[in-house]
Amino acid sequence: MKPLKGLRNSSLTFPPLLQLQISCVQWTRFLTQHTHPNRDFLQEANKASFRINEYLHYLNTNHDLYNAVKKAEQECHMLSEEAQRGVRNLRADFERGGIHLSSEKLHRVNSLNIEISQLSRQYNENIVMDPGNVDIYPSSRIPKSLHYLVKPIYRSGSSIVTGSNTVLKEKGYQITTDPQTVAAILQQSSDDEVRKMVYIQGNSVPHANVEVLRRLISARHELAQMMGCKSYAEFAVKPNMATTPDVVRSFLLEMSKMVQAKSKEEFELLTKFKRETSGRSDGNLRAWDEAYYMTMMKSSTYKLDNSVVASYFSLSNCIEGLKVLVQSLFGATFHNIPLEPGESWDPQVLKLSLHHPEEGDLGYLYLDLYSRKGKYPGCAHFAIKGGRKISQTEYQLPVVALVCNFPCSRSPSAVRLNHWEVETLFHEFGHALHSLLSRTDYQHFSGTRVVLDFAEIPSNLFEYYAWDYRVLKRFARHYSTGEEIPRKLVESMKGAKDMFATTDLQRQIFYALVDQTLFGEQPLPYGDTSSVVAELKRQHTCWEHVEGTHWEARFSHLLNYGAGYYSYLYAKCFAATIWKKLCQEDPLSLTTGFALRTKFLQHGGARDPASLLNDLVGDGIYRHCNGGIIPDISSLCDEMKLVEEDQQQVHLL
Repeated sequence: MKPLKGLRNSSLTFPPLLQLQISCVQWTRFLTQHTHPNRDFLQEANKASFRINEYLHYLNTNHDLYNAVKKAEQECHMLSEEAQRGVRNLRADFERGGIHLSSEKLHRVNSLNIEISQLSRQYNENIVMDPGNVDIYPSSRIPKSLHYLVKPIYRSGSSIVTGSNTVLKEKGYQITTDPQTVAAILQQSSDDEVRKMVYIQGNSVPHANVEVLRRLISARHELAQMMGCKSYAEFAVKPNMATTPDVVRSFLLEMSKMVQAKSKEEFELLTKFKRETSGRSDGNLRAWDEAYYMTMMKSSTYKLDNSVVASYFSLSNCIEGLKVLVQSLFGATFHNIPLEPGESWDPQVLKLSLHHPEEGDLGYLYLDLYSRKGKYPGCAHFAIKGGRKISQTEYQLPVVALVCNFPCSRSPSAVRLNHWEVETLFHEFGHALHSLLSRTDYQHFSGTRVVLDFAEIPSNLFEYYAWDYRVLKRFARHYSTGEEIPRKLVESMKGAKDMFATTDLQRQIFYALVDQTLFGEQPLPYGDTSSVVAELKRQHTCWEHVEGTHWEARFSHLLNYGAGYYSYLYAKCFAATIWKKLCQEDPLSLTTGFALRTKFLQHGGARDPASLLNDLVGDGIYRHCNGGIIPDISSLCDEMKLVEEDQQQVHLL
């Protein structure tokens, strides 16, 4: 899942336990649930999933199978490195389910897991059912450019009597404060009071989730203690490269210190811009000002017009860009594959095979790119079937789906993407390549089935390709003239992206610290969840906390990546180093692609992740800290132009 910056989700995963061949049914059900328009089909898929879950529960609580795995682990010295790793992981997965506990404790663990699942579902349902709304009067306060986001309302309390004695009700607009609408209003509305009302309401609902989250934190904490851990964070981080919450916290505090000075500079720059623009010398920045004035300042500095940028990124061009990547890096090509009757869940779904001239087909990719009613609202990569070795001569090819929500059209050439959508497409394609190029012996390790703080590295790496002019000029052409995207335009796009990049990074650090603290040792420091958010925001950002808001009430990453949100920052640091040391000089060479494939992507989770990173770019990509792994931050510092003095101060801590 992508960091909270819009609706992006990546490589959605299930709890560990036994990820056997049977898990393909789970993935198909999950994909079906989010994309299939036929409710009857979905109902049958859910029934099949329920039966599979029952069988998985039987396997995961089968002591004969657990004892056999433990025996295999003791006698596995003759097995391959991947097989040994598989046995160890299976035993650990069994024990994370509580099979090694007494029957009484195991029963309680099972009850807690059910409670956690129910609370997570309730949290998400509350977000959908209670998005909140704000009524704005008069209607003139909402510009026409935002009318597509709102619905007209009328009130009788302020009736207007015309000359003909006709009574007219005053017209206003109701704004539903779902995340997408809130983001658009905060970015585009020039009315300070409208932005304030939308910000406060959008960060205060659903109110019920404050209590749901409290109960979720409590249940996860009890579960972790049943497993012999001090906190849920310890339980969640233990299998990862970081290994302990202390290592994660050390990394996050280092990052926070690293960005502090430049974030303050950016804050002061934005404050000055607001005062100059508004004509108020005492105008301070408020939380609801950030997106609006950042957008305005970027636009005025770089003279960017989003419609001009989008004119070079038709969807057909962007799909061509994906083909450029696989051809240039891996010598492979995508071919359209006719769909069998009943194979597709929508007429606009495409099926492609990734084909290598010497190796044959490498895997299959479904593209479901257009928005439609009832479909999953973000962008995501779904691993439908993992690759695995069937025999010495036969390999089960991976099958994945890339799901997006671009504007619907009969022709992909008529759909034009904003550049952030292009970046999202390349991000998800990084996940897809991780799956398609994986060549593990066991499906348990195929593609994105890796430890959490390793999973987002390929996707973050391929975001770089969406910004590099040498890549963009190969496919980004004007939809009507065919003109290659101008270098100057790309430079302006990158300038606007970098303008407040440190502030954006500081926000992600803050999110990760909130995640670690909420699932850390209990009771919570500073009091309740909202107090934790307020205090950490004060300590680690330049922005005020708005009293009465409960931002954590719809931060769904707390469910999916509980105590794991730091993984995005690990990936950002690792990807920056890989790009700088391996890809930057010649990003589209076969040499670069060969290294990425053979030393990184093809291994999935079958090898130790730290060893893979070290083999890929050499020493220095990480360092050891209290038994865990912390990524080197110097490449990211260089990229973001963070001053050398700050880096030196950080390393002295």
